[in-house]
Amino acid sequence: MSTANSTISSRSQALSIPSAGAGPIVLLGRFLFVLIFLMSGPRHFMSQTIAYAASQGVPLASVIVPISGAMAFFGGLSILLGYRAKLGAWLIVLFLVGVTPMMHKFWGVADPMMQQMQMIMFMKNVSMLGGALLISQLGSGPWSLDARGK
Repeated sequence: MSTANSTISSRSQALSIPSAGAGPIVLLGRFLFVLIFLMSGPRHFMSQTIAYAASQGVPLASVIVPISGAMAFFGGLSILLGYRAKLGAWLIVLFLVGVTPMMHKFWGVADPMMQQMQMIMFMKNVSMLGGALLISQLGSGPWSLDARGK
């Protein structure tokens, strides 16, 4: 029993102590993860984006789409800077949970090519949802504003 406890303890310590080169790699990972949110967030304020969302059945698209854009942008910025990154990750989670089933309904598309495209977009969002959930629990790591005082 004590061997199992020491193994679990060793694994916990290994997860909490970053290797010397982890800082730049984690920063690059955060940047690559949030790039899509930082680039697409402001587009949610464009009339074309709002109109497309309305055509997909988004209720109150003129209000909801800009709010979702702000959530995506500020959540992404929070993760990138590593400032309250867990909260930023939850903004991304809320954004993806709302957007993914509304905008990528591959199950209702008749054209096989468009169905495949929507399924890819749906699965991309599910993958990003997994990443956001990881950040919501593990935080931003080294080289972040959250790690300054640690």
